[in-house]
Amino acid sequence: MKFAVLFCLAAMAFAAPQEDAQILKDERVDNGDGSFSYSFAADNGIETEVAGTPGSEGQSNMEGFYLLPLEDGGFARVTFVADEEGFKTLQRSPPTPHPLPEHVHELLRIAEEQRAQGITFE
Repeated sequence: MKFAVLFCLAAMAFAAPQEDAQILKDERVDNGDGSFSYSFAADNGIETEVAGTPGSEGQSNMEGFYLLPLEDGGFARVTFVADEEGFKTLQRSPPTPHPLPEHVHELLRIAEEQRAQGITFE
């Protein structure tokens, strides 16, 4: 599980526009009993904090957050838990879904007209 999360974070870092960034914080703690924590922050806004404990089925249970860069230059904070039940986001600020293309709005309008006329498709 730790490898998957670290791989995802590395993939995000490589996908982001490359620029020189100064590391503001890089703290890592391994307690030797399967529990751990790490936090990272850079001056370009990238940040993550994670704490983990051993899980009942041999996995690492983790909770924390990470920031995703947005197109407008801001960041979305994603809070998550990863445990026996898998990866779950608890709260997420934008990003919002991409806007629908104009032809989709037209198709939705046509479908609504057909429903109003009693036309159904099975």
